Amino acid sequence: MRFSFTDRKHAPQEATDFLRGNARLAALLPAVQRMVNLQRDCAEVLPSAFKSCEIFAFDGGELTLAIPNPAVGAKLKQQVPKLQQALNEKGWQINNIRFRVQMPKGIAHVGPSGEGLKLPEAAVDSFDELSQKLEPTAANEPLIEAMRRLVARRRVKDAK
Repeated sequence: MRFSFTDRKHAPQEATDFLRGNARLAALLPAVQRMVNLQRDCAEVLPSAFKSCEIFAFDGGELTLAIPNPAVGAKLKQQVPKLQQALNEKGWQINNIRFRVQMPKGIAHVGPSGEGLKLPEAAVDSFDELSQKLEPTAANEPLIEAMRRLVARRRVKDAK
């Protein structure tokens, strides 16, 4: 059976088969399985809070969680004692839990010119309407100008 990115149902088994098939990569398999198990256990303890988090590292009793933004970290910090106790009861020896802000893997990079970002025409129209309705004060001028440039760029891109 070949590996297919479109057939996700079989991808994990095929990935482990791939790792087992190469002597050097096979040495990584226990570490990968350990991280998968730790991720699963964390998600069981804090299911809603862990939807946007991933295990970044686990070394020497210190667990580092990758979080998408500081706000998620602030919420999770309140849950650290509960998470640490539950993981220790499951056999993980966690002495400290740290957080690292990191963009989730599923989010595509958007460059400075906006490539990769798609705005629906309704959104472009809304920016255009807002730029016309905002009161033209000194404080609003930079925002109005930025929205007008955004609208102009998007309409030129869409026309191509």
